[in-house]
Amino acid sequence: MINDTTRNKIQSKHHGGSLLLFHIGAIFTVSVWGTSFISTEILLQHGIGPVVIYIIRFAIAYLVLLLIDHQRIMAQTWTDELLLLLCGITSGSIYFLAENTALLYTQAANVSLITSMAPLLTALLIGLLYKSERPSSGTWIGSAIAFIGVGCVIFNSGVSEGHERSSGMIGDFLSLSAAISWAVYSIILRRVSANYSTTFITRKTLFYGVITALPFLSIESRIPDCSVFMETEVIFNILFLGLVASLICFFLWSVSVKRLGAIQTSNYLYFSPVVTMIVAWIVLDETVNLMGYIGCALVISGLILGDYLSKYMRRTPARK
Repeated sequence: MINDTTRNKIQSKHHGGSLLLFHIGAIFTVSVWGTSFISTEILLQHGIGPVVIYIIRFAIAYLVLLLIDHQRIMAQTWTDELLLLLCGITSGSIYFLAENTALLYTQAANVSLITSMAPLLTALLIGLLYKSERPSSGTWIGSAIAFIGVGCVIFNSGVSEGHERSSGMIGDFLSLSAAISWAVYSIILRRVSANYSTTFITRKTLFYGVITALPFLSIESRIPDCSVFMETEVIFNILFLGLVASLICFFLWSVSVKRLGAIQTSNYLYFSPVVTMIVAWIVLDETVNLMGYIGCALVISGLILGDYLSKYMRRTPARK
């Protein structure tokens, strides 16, 4: 006979194994998003403005996904349609326009650091909205260690050269706005994901992201010549941002949030600055010093420790 303790252990192992693919999907997504900083920088260097980059990127992803999934056009209720509109605004037009524009004013390292605050902001918002789901102290400890690691990674990045930066404070503020916007998106996504498929949510998010960004074209000051889009490097980076970083990764992120939860999934965003540093070293020939390696170790350790402590605290009954 199998007792209850043994049965619970078996079920726990099976459940953990079934979620492994979603953890891998979240890690892959964040790795691509970390790389997307480099692609965006390359496109900016070719004279393409942040609004144009975003609209082309999301429009490509939307059109491809529309060909794949076009059975349902509208949500079941107008309330849900409004929530999907907010998903498109918070994770699309606000987030990416703020992030892309921030790269014009401050270092990419600063943008990467500040936007990686999204997991902490997500946990805070969930704690405020859902008292039963306040983050455990273990989650906060792990997040704090990971955040220190992010700081080490950014410190390693140093001062980037070859860019015109007029005011770092403007870029930092835009980056913070992007992080807040992503945290709000995580909360909204948590609600709509219970009633709709991941492909439907992703398609609607991409659509509303493009639509709400179109008015900003009127103030775009960096409209490139059409011949720029014929260059191989530009084509490659646009397709990477549109098909991989937007289409595939938004789909994987929505699935991961649905299965792992907004807090646990968002914690993987701490990997983004680490990936940015590594790719910049490979592509842009930027050096990595001891502080960078320490930062990578702290980020990974913080994520693992936070997950372990939160699970341990849930298994251990509180002492009275």
